[in-house]
Amino acid sequence: MLADVFDYLTDGSNWSGETGIWAFAVQQLLLTVTALAVAMVLGLPIALWLGHLRRGGFLTINISNVGRAVPVFAVLLVLSLGPIGSGEFGPYGRAGLATLIALVLFALPPLITNAYVGITEVDRDVVEAARGMGMSSGKIFTAVELPLAVPVVMTGFRLALVQVWATATIAALVAGPGLGRIITRGFANQSTPEVVAGAVLVAVGALLLELIAVLATRSLDPMRRAVRRPAKQLLPPV
Repeated sequence: MLADVFDYLTDGSNWSGETGIWAFAVQQLLLTVTALAVAMVLGLPIALWLGHLRRGGFLTINISNVGRAVPVFAVLLVLSLGPIGSGEFGPYGRAGLATLIALVLFALPPLITNAYVGITEVDRDVVEAARGMGMSSGKIFTAVELPLAVPVVMTGFRLALVQVWATATIAALVAGPGLGRIITRGFANQSTPEVVAGAVLVAVGALLLELIAVLATRSLDPMRRAVRRPAKQLLPPV
């Protein structure tokens, strides 16, 4: 069977056209990026500011927990059958709006939780030292708390990114876009290699996105940059 899966993935005809692998991969990536961007705009500012104020922790964490408990497929099914419907939604395809809403709700919990925890876990002595230097509350948030919280916040971003990418596959169950269409098409055609190939593509995509997120975390972490900078300064002049 592995040979059949390899043959399917290396067949150029399976990659081209409106129902090819490239088209479905672009749809899934578009869904993932859009849902994650909307979730970040909706969730991060509130979570970061509440973390700065050290308020609303109980409400924030419990809302996130409720969001984790809600089955995404059930939300997607209800939305696709409801007033939002399963019609075409621009480049997102059939049931695109319902899929986006479901994915945004799924992306919010890890983003909100990690953003809130990342700010509240900043060393209070550092915050008090900044306040003693005369920094305003807003300056402390932007210049002290936010940079130090970057690793934890980015961990939530990584979790949401990979989870949304993988979960976007279920859009195919309501005839939506994405790589899940390959899997459902394989089941309809009773083609096991096609089903496995679709699953492999989703898994490889998740690994690539995880790698990109890790590299982005390392480049954005101010503490890592601060550690590297003195080492460069110690190099003798040429």
